[in-house]
Amino acid sequence: MSSVRSFAVCVLVLTLSAGAWCAAAPAERIFVGGTVVTVVDAAPRAEAVAVAGGRIVAVGTRAEIEKLSGPATEVVDLAGRTLVPGFVDGHSHFFSLVDVQTQALCASPPAGDCRTVADVIAALARVKARRKLGEGKFVMGFGCDPELLAEKRFPTKAELDHAFPDNPVFIVHVSGHGAMLNSRALAAYGITAATPTPVGGVIGREPGSQEPDGLLFETAFLPIFSRLPSPGDEEILAMLEAGQELYLRAGITTAQEGATMKHQLDLLRALGARGGLKLDVVVLPFITEIDAVFGGAPPRDEKAYRDRIRIGGVKIVTDGSPQGRTAAFTTPYRTDGPAGQKGWRGELSFPQETINGWVQKVYDGGATLFVHCNGDAAIDALLEAHRLASAGAPETPRGTVGVHSQFIRRDQLEKYAAWHITPSFFTLHCFYFGDTHVANRGPEQASFISPMKSALALGIRPTNHTDFNVSPLDQIFTIHTAVNRVSREGHSLGPEERVTPLEALRAITLDGARVYGEEASKGSIEPGKLADLVILSADPTAVPAAEIEKIRVVETIKEGKTVWRE
Repeated sequence: MSSVRSFAVCVLVLTLSAGAWCAAAPAERIFVGGTVVTVVDAAPRAEAVAVAGGRIVAVGTRAEIEKLSGPATEVVDLAGRTLVPGFVDGHSHFFSLVDVQTQALCASPPAGDCRTVADVIAALARVKARRKLGEGKFVMGFGCDPELLAEKRFPTKAELDHAFPDNPVFIVHVSGHGAMLNSRALAAYGITAATPTPVGGVIGREPGSQEPDGLLFETAFLPIFSRLPSPGDEEILAMLEAGQELYLRAGITTAQEGATMKHQLDLLRALGARGGLKLDVVVLPFITEIDAVFGGAPPRDEKAYRDRIRIGGVKIVTDGSPQGRTAAFTTPYRTDGPAGQKGWRGELSFPQETINGWVQKVYDGGATLFVHCNGDAAIDALLEAHRLASAGAPETPRGTVGVHSQFIRRDQLEKYAAWHITPSFFTLHCFYFGDTHVANRGPEQASFISPMKSALALGIRPTNHTDFNVSPLDQIFTIHTAVNRVSREGHSLGPEERVTPLEALRAITLDGARVYGEEASKGSIEPGKLADLVILSADPTAVPAAEIEKIRVVETIKEGKTVWRE
């Protein structure tokens, strides 16, 4: 009780957009009857919380908080459940909400039902029928992991041609960095035997020829991906508005759109202007879009949300995915490259000189930089570009985020600490792709993926994420994987990098808010902060570690108002 007492009930006088709230006025809602995990070091637990005007106005004992109740106060009985801060999305792609509603789910258990090539083809056939896709219309799927199919491969171009003779077919790899296309899809984008493989890209070829076999990765894939057919703008807006429930039911009150095109930003602005968003969305324009997004002006973060949207930085990609074998490493993979390359190390997505120029442009403008980097060679590229752009002072804090930073070496992690670069880790990889990483990179290197404990020991405060739709939106399972680090096949992967449940929770709340510069208003349950809250079925910091995944999100609250309830 002493820790709760030290937190002391604190009723603030707040001037809010809805008007003034003062100590004399009763709270609008109070939460009692359960555990409150505040994520505040000085007092990590409390008994009750009071909310008014969209903000937390008091935290303390039940007796103290009940004194703030009035005739119109809604008393929420937690009934033994747990109240935590609203989850802050470390990295995802909000526009993937459209993909999951228009494409076939080709993932393997537990994310999907595809166990064989035939299952993938059947999933594509179902979406073709459901969406009434006639001749010439693209049939698309997402989430396919060939390593988990019985045949250990994608459906071939010939198999897709046979199953869909009248339709272009496009199956996105689970990493989101490549795809398998059939003949009609290849023809639609002019990919032929004469098409050169671009720098940083992969085009699979038929044995003994230059004829494309349908496999495209990285820079051979990204230009095509950006030109895929999509629904009309009004349909997209409807899908985004309805689809945001996936975020809300996961307890996410601040989401990220992690590589945004100008037209996507325009659509999000339109949705926000019509009041269609129930959560905040941080937008990261992709580096190639910044002139269009910023009108030729230097790239800068927006300090405030407008209609629940703000630009929070700029996104750069330096390599691919380790599960797709396109992440860039300094040493060879133990397996062949995605197109059968021997001694394959992966490649940078863009030349170092290009990455250097992009980082310089973002730093000169003052925007926060978010850099996708998975392999250690890609992390080297980020560090070199940061050093060059920092005018001899790489230790100057800039808020730079290394998105994924999966296969970071210890010396690189130490440099992150010295240069104030924050990793946004992806511990879900331990479960979904851990066994694949052991096969591709070996047990020693695979055991150090997303090394949260080592980062914390160096004073780094990492975030954690789902990279939706690479993985399902599941913040509870994100906590679970950070605490347990067990693979899909049940193998322990780097147990020395396990963190405590409270540390795992902080990574997706307070530390998530910190990378957006929003820690003063989000991420913990403290007076004065926004009343972004989540009710859980149990306390993740109190149940046995192996039981964390069984916890449910019961209710999601944004600025004091319930926006989702089971």
